[in-house]
Amino acid sequence: MIPTDSTLRVVRPTDNLNQIAVMYSKALGFEMLKQFKDHEGFDGVVLGHQKHAYHLEFIHQIGTTVGKAPSPEHLLVFYVDCSQMWERACRKMIDAGFVVVESNNPYWETVGKTFEDIDGYRVVLQNRDWDL
Repeated sequence: MIPTDSTLRVVRPTDNLNQIAVMYSKALGFEMLKQFKDHEGFDGVVLGHQKHAYHLEFIHQIGTTVGKAPSPEHLLVFYVDCSQMWERACRKMIDAGFVVVESNNPYWETVGKTFEDIDGYRVVLQNRDWDL
């Protein structure tokens, strides 16, 4: 069993490392926790908050091209229950360069919005509590 105080890091490749780092930092209010250049052939950034139990890491393997997201179902989903905070968060996504798109799965459209980054990966902001 994984301890409940473990940190989750989601790692994703990109061909647009600098732009993606700025987009996600600006849109989600993340800080740059770590940055590395040519670490065994990889450049990368780790975004998040010091006290949160999750981070996003974006990497680029030098000399490779990864292209766009392989599916519209590659999602990060954030549940924001306060309507005012959710509306502000949606505006920040657009201001940061994300594009509002129709979700592939209609469930996310019920009380949420789906945003796509420059790599074609998607972030969903749900205006509800997360409930099992």
